[in-house]
Amino acid sequence: MPLPRIGVVVVTMGTRPRELGALLASVAQQDVPAARVVLVGNATSLDDVATDVLSTAGVTTSGTPGAAGTPGAATPGTTAVTKVPLAENLGCPGGRNVGLELLRDAGEVDVVVELDDDGLLIADDVFRQVRRLFAEDPKLGIVGFRVADEHGRTERRWVPRLRAGDPMRGGPVTAFLGGGHAFSMPMLRQIGLWPGEFFFGHEETDLAWRALDGGWDIRYEPGLVLRHPRTSPARHAVYYRNTARNRVWLARRRLPAPLVPVYLGVWITLAMVRMRSLTGLKAWWGGFAEGVRTSAGPRAPMRWRTVWRMTRLGRPPVL
Repeated sequence: MPLPRIGVVVVTMGTRPRELGALLASVAQQDVPAARVVLVGNATSLDDVATDVLSTAGVTTSGTPGAAGTPGAATPGTTAVTKVPLAENLGCPGGRNVGLELLRDAGEVDVVVELDDDGLLIADDVFRQVRRLFAEDPKLGIVGFRVADEHGRTERRWVPRLRAGDPMRGGPVTAFLGGGHAFSMPMLRQIGLWPGEFFFGHEETDLAWRALDGGWDIRYEPGLVLRHPRTSPARHAVYYRNTARNRVWLARRRLPAPLVPVYLGVWITLAMVRMRSLTGLKAWWGGFAEGVRTSAGPRAPMRWRTVWRMTRLGRPPVL
């Protein structure tokens, strides 16, 4: 059986050119080359993005139909980067969907690695390890990387399970981090892509719950490291609004009806206990109200056996 082919999707707004260049160079330096790298520009033309780094790292670039030309074939011994500039900012999940759709429709890859534009692969065997994991387990849907800061520290919030004291303990989980992960393309064809309407906030949870409900496995692999600067999304008021709105949408879309008030009650309590900002509090309740009064999209609640499966894995879908 042939080994899985690796594709990469990176979304950028063009505001971190140095970090993006370093990331793309680390992608090009993998000892198992990616079949295709898709660079999506959220409301940015990508005209001058990382051109010098790409040329020195053994990377070729091309456009995409409807964007800046027609994609060309990769030069042997290089990694092909297809640039897709978007006229508007679709948010992180919406931008990623553009890249995933391109790779899915082209049929060029079996596994897609998605990376934040300010992340960095510090080892050159990440794609080889990802390929091995998916080759060994046909039911593996998602592999979550360990995120570490520039000092090698992994914050508790970056560990995708409730008992997060030991970030080096890997294994089956119910969640993953959006900053660095790998998806099975057959899984995406079955369950669908990111919930683009979320824009940002809890899109990982929506996708993870659908994956588990579809019978796919999620693994946290701490040996796969993405270096990422320590930043707090809570520094922006819109974070609180989106977080609250998307929690309501998530519950309405994906949970069995009896669990919807339980889930929302738990998170209302936690948010009120943790909130330290009056501005954040107002934004949070504004987002919660928006989530209640606006459409959450098609309702497709998970099965009760998925609820039980998540509970056995240590995180029932009310926490």
